[in-house]
Amino acid sequence: MQGWRREISIAIALLIPAVLLSIFVGHLTLFLLLITLFLYVKQIVSINKLERWLSLGGVGKRPDFKGIWGEIYYHLYKIRKSQKRRKKKLGKMLDSFRKSTSALPDAIVVLNSYGEIEWSNKVAHDFLGLKKSDIGQRIPNLVRHPVFIHYLKDQDYQQKICIPSPVNENIFLQIGIVPYGAGLRLLMAQDITHQKNIERMRTDFVANVSHELRTPITVLRGYLETLQEMDGGTSPYTRSFQNMAAQTERMKMLIDDLLLLARLESKAKKFECVKIPELLGQVCQESDLLERDERRVELVVGSNIDLRGDMEELRSAFSNLLLNAMKYSPPDSPVKVSWREQADGSVCFEVEDFGEGISSTDIPRITERFYRAEVKRNQKIAGTGLGLAIVKHVLVRHDAKLEIESQLGKGSRFRCVFPRQRIC
Repeated sequence: MQGWRREISIAIALLIPAVLLSIFVGHLTLFLLLITLFLYVKQIVSINKLERWLSLGGVGKRPDFKGIWGEIYYHLYKIRKSQKRRKKKLGKMLDSFRKSTSALPDAIVVLNSYGEIEWSNKVAHDFLGLKKSDIGQRIPNLVRHPVFIHYLKDQDYQQKICIPSPVNENIFLQIGIVPYGAGLRLLMAQDITHQKNIERMRTDFVANVSHELRTPITVLRGYLETLQEMDGGTSPYTRSFQNMAAQTERMKMLIDDLLLLARLESKAKKFECVKIPELLGQVCQESDLLERDERRVELVVGSNIDLRGDMEELRSAFSNLLLNAMKYSPPDSPVKVSWREQADGSVCFEVEDFGEGISSTDIPRITERFYRAEVKRNQKIAGTGLGLAIVKHVLVRHDAKLEIESQLGKGSRFRCVFPRQRIC
């Protein structure tokens, strides 16, 4: 405010002599024009000095002005000084961030919206083979694994992926991307080689043990069948033989399921065009035969779409879901099976029953191996506890997801949703 007062005082100081002088000599308009021209030139000179000072970055000694221009220079100087302090503070924060990320055991890479590398830590050199000179390069040109390129292209970062390291194929990396800021993405790669080795050892152990158990179980079944034939159903040991045979059969089913899970975890994916409507017809017919020709299964085929995948794996998944629905619902209640296309282009296999249902606390865990919900039943239901685990593995291998809706006492609905990329 003081600056404006000084500028007004200068204008008045020039105007009063001009008016007094014009009383004696006239030409008031000429005097006013000259005063205006003088003030205009004065402002042009001040603006020119400001422009030159700003063009130099506002460094060096600021011009010595008084009045409104002095205040403008003072405020600009304060802003510049404040920005300098902020820049210094941000620099310290950035250095601290870089030091902290360099200390992490995981590879960290900052990507822009075009997938170009803006920064990476030292671990990224060991895991991904990135160098300082790679800044500005597009990461798909440096990490060329098809799964990683597909992951970047889809931009669906809810799930993480696992790929071998481009530097060492014996190292397995779990990669996740977190979007942040204006189009920036933070890529994190973690070494999970140890977990992979443990998982492979567990899978091999289960497969080997299950395979070794098949021979003694087969021998036991053979002897039990012989003893039952010799018994004729009249001796005191008849019931014991029956119980032994039932448990032996249960053990055989358990071993078969464990071997199937081991194969699903280890064998290569198979891609062939599977005729789903025809497969569902076979599965439903087989399930009805198990129920002594009781027509419980209601099949609705709303689409003729087929899928790329493994027919035997899909048959196993569909059969497990259908048999579960029939086991956990009353014998006289229907089981509805449908195959349809959804609005987003995906296709859905759905099984609905009207049985006992599943509690909300059990739903997240029922796909775990050997997990069985704690429900009081009049009769124990036979099973290995591996059916839904097999379904989950099959769906993962077919890029599909399992959706479960259930209410206690009203029934359950299991939905397998396959992406449109699987349509053939």
